[in-house]
Amino acid sequence: MIADILTGAIRSGTSVMLASQGELLSERAGVINLGTEGSMLGGALGGFAVTAWTGNPWLGVLAGGLCGLLIAAIHAFLVLTCRANQLATGLTIMFFGMGITSFFGRGFVSEQIVGFNPVPIPLLSDIPFVGGILFNHDPLTYLSILVVPCLWFLLFRTRIGIMLRAAGEREEVLFASGINPQLVRYLAVLAGGFLAGVGGAQLSVAYTHSWVENMTQGRGVVAVALVIFASWKPARAMIGAYLFGAAQALQLTVQQQGLPISPFFLFMVPYLLTLAALLVVELRKQSLIPEALGKAFRGDGAG
Repeated sequence: MIADILTGAIRSGTSVMLASQGELLSERAGVINLGTEGSMLGGALGGFAVTAWTGNPWLGVLAGGLCGLLIAAIHAFLVLTCRANQLATGLTIMFFGMGITSFFGRGFVSEQIVGFNPVPIPLLSDIPFVGGILFNHDPLTYLSILVVPCLWFLLFRTRIGIMLRAAGEREEVLFASGINPQLVRYLAVLAGGFLAGVGGAQLSVAYTHSWVENMTQGRGVVAVALVIFASWKPARAMIGAYLFGAAQALQLTVQQQGLPISPFFLFMVPYLLTLAALLVVELRKQSLIPEALGKAFRGDGAG
C-alpha cells in the first residue's frame, strides 16, 4: 500500500509539478497567472487530440505545450499590454479555458489513445521497493524531473535568470541596462504557459490516456498555491506537487482497499493538504514575495 501511494505520488503529481514550475517562472517575473488551470486544460485537450490524430504522443505533448502557451499569451496581453488586473484576468482566463476545452473536446470524450506507458529502467527498476517507485514511469515523467534542476540553474546561475528576477523585483534596473522588462515578462508568462500545457498533456497522454471535461480538477489552482508554499523555489515546488500527488494516490488506494471512509472526504484530502501547507507558510512568515507580483505595470521603468 505504501509503495502504491509513493508511486502514485510521482505519477499523479507530475502534471501539477510541471504547472507549478511554469507558474514559478511567471511569478518570478512579477506576473501571477490564475489562468494556469486554463492552460493545463488546453494542454490536456491539445495533447490528446494531436496524439489521437497522429498516433505520436511526443507531437501531442508539443501541441499541448503550445496550446497552454496560447492561452497564457491572452493573459499576458491583457495584463502587460492592456494593464488589466492580474487576478481578475487570471480568473477569466481560467473559465475561458474550461469553456473552450469543453466545447471543442466533446468529440474526444469516448476516444482512447496509445500514449506513453511506463518504461522500467533496466537494473534500477529491479531494486526492491525503491525500484518500482522511482524507476518505472513513462518517459515524460522522467523528463519532467529534469525541469527542476534546469529551472533552478536558469534562475540562479545565469544572466537570463538575473533579468527575469529583476523584472519581478526592480524593473528600473533592467531599464538602466537597456533591457525591456515587459519583454522579459512576456517571455516568462509564455514559457510558464507552455510548461502548464505540457503538464495538462501529461494527464491525458500519459496518465489517463483519455479526455474528459475539466479533467484537471483544480490542479492549475493548486499549482499557483504550491508556488507560494515553495517560497518561489523550484525544488520546494516539486516536493509540494508530489505531496499533492501522494494525497491523490492515497484517496484512490483507500477506495480500492474498501476501507469505511467517505469517498467525498477522500476527494477533499489533497486540497485540504494544500490549504494546510499554505497556512504553515503564512504562520512561519518566510515567503519572499517578488515585489512586483500582482501589481499593474507602467512599463516606463518606474514600477
